[in-house]
Amino acid sequence: MKKIVVITGASNGMGEAATKLFAKRGWVVYGGARRVEKIPTGDNIHALKLDVTDSESNHVFINKILEEQHQIDVLINNAGYGEFGPIEEIPLQNAKKQFDTNFFGAVELTQLVLPIMRKQGRGRIVNISSVGGDLYTPLGAYYHATKAAIQQWSDVLDLEVSEFGIRSVVVQPGGTQSSWGDIAMQTAKKNLKSNSSYVDLVENVTEMLTNNNSVSRYPTADELAETFYKAATDERPKWRYFNSLRDRLVVRFVRSHPRILKTGFKMFMRRESNKK
Repeated sequence: MKKIVVITGASNGMGEAATKLFAKRGWVVYGGARRVEKIPTGDNIHALKLDVTDSESNHVFINKILEEQHQIDVLINNAGYGEFGPIEEIPLQNAKKQFDTNFFGAVELTQLVLPIMRKQGRGRIVNISSVGGDLYTPLGAYYHATKAAIQQWSDVLDLEVSEFGIRSVVVQPGGTQSSWGDIAMQTAKKNLKSNSSYVDLVENVTEMLTNNNSVSRYPTADELAETFYKAATDERPKWRYFNSLRDRLVVRFVRSHPRILKTGFKMFMRRESNKK
């Protein structure tokens, strides 16, 4: 019997790469995204429209899969984006949208698949967070808050459902070779008010996050898809999955020495200000 994996945010980046990888390895893949036309096509791939911020869309999405397959083995909660900008100036509705997309969408989809997984006596919930769930950058408050939330939520979920043969795990990617940083900083600039006091800060953080020399050293989406696959298929699942030892060590360091991260950013911002 083929296994069924559900992947949100399947139209680009890591979600697109994971959709292709699972299908190549014989899984039946249901990929969901708002831009359904950008979801990969091919054998074993079913592309469905999905807006994780819309409850009706979530229900239709899961019901369609259950009508066709009557089982769901793995749910990968990957849909997300970065709502960057100064805390003072990001409109509250944008902050709520960030949580609806990165956190509450995953929550509702998980609630919808748990009954069938419990009936099956097996299942895996793979929640895509980020190293940014433990460390942070200026302008990313709401993004980092959603990633920290999904991690704590996933850990509690794992405690509650493991007795039913279901596991909930977290993948924490670091940087990727993608346009994520460019898009996040474009959003930050859109969130600036006229005559904002944070223009210099946005320029400095943009330089830091979109430096081409740094981005070129990051793993590709295809490499991170392999980490997704491991998180979904390990017989003895871990609570956390990292793409590299470097990402794991960075998270451990920041957890142990939170003050150093804050001090480092203050020094960076002071240095950039002195250049002007």
